Amino acid sequence: MSDLPPLQALRCFEAVARLGSVTRAAEALHVTHSAVSQQLRQLEALLGLALFERVGRGLRLSENGRLYALQVRAALGDIAQATRVLRVRPREGELVVSVIPSFGLHWLLPRLPRFSLRHPDERVRLQAGLDVQDLLRQGGADVAIRMGHGPWEGLSQQRLFDDQLLMVAAPHFRGGRLPATPAEVLGCPPVRSAESWSPWCEAVGLPEPPPLAGLWINDSNLTIEAVRLGQGVALERLSIVHGLLQRGELVALTEVRVPYPYPYWLVWPTTGARRAPPAAFAAWLAEEVTAYQAELADLPGGGVIPPVRPR
Repeated sequence: MSDLPPLQALRCFEAVARLGSVTRAAEALHVTHSAVSQQLRQLEALLGLALFERVGRGLRLSENGRLYALQVRAALGDIAQATRVLRVRPREGELVVSVIPSFGLHWLLPRLPRFSLRHPDERVRLQAGLDVQDLLRQGGADVAIRMGHGPWEGLSQQRLFDDQLLMVAAPHFRGGRLPATPAEVLGCPPVRSAESWSPWCEAVGLPEPPPLAGLWINDSNLTIEAVRLGQGVALERLSIVHGLLQRGELVALTEVRVPYPYPYWLVWPTTGARRAPPAAFAAWLAEEVTAYQAELADLPGGGVIPPVRPR
């Protein structure tokens, strides 16, 4: 690859092109101003053309420089992505599980010690994130726990359970004077997230609060924390508040629960996987789901959605 310039020169060029300043590029790369300038001069000499136009004491990308910057930025991005994939590849005896943060924190993590006790030679590494990882191409995880309807092409899937939505608050909310009816619940300050309140409001026969009412948060974990701090009431998935309800950190405000539209699934590559299907993890997860569903009977209203009578 005789046409390949030095990587450091490309990094300096991309930083100057993106930030518009040698000084800012040097600060971002943690090198000196003169080091960046020298890399730019070497790159221009290697290419035999000017990448920047000198305007006063500043620099401006030439047309050749602008086009080159776009290609270099894309190439460096590909290198960074390839490096990330290589770093997260599972090691021998390690099961990498991709999971959304809220489910991982509130449902999966408290149960994982039981898997480790049963399979002490199997290390589990959680990869939490909101993006849907491509198990066939990205290669970072063995299995994933997803919400959705499926099917996903090229993936085997095991349905875990269907979730429900319910209204929750902190036991100390409003000094412990908790709302007792759906109408009173909807009169409280709402903490809103991605979950639509429409199905719950339709179930109790009441109009939904105005769209701009209350606090809006785009993360379930922050939503739950705001509720724990007594900042309002929230409609949340039963799977991620169940432990908090059991510990008394949150309370269910009514017995009304409505179905959550997206079931949970365990998925893994059907073919071309680096390892055999995660039979041990899948079997253990199925047992945990059965135990969890049995626990739901301890909540007000039992393990099923009760008939709703508007109050």
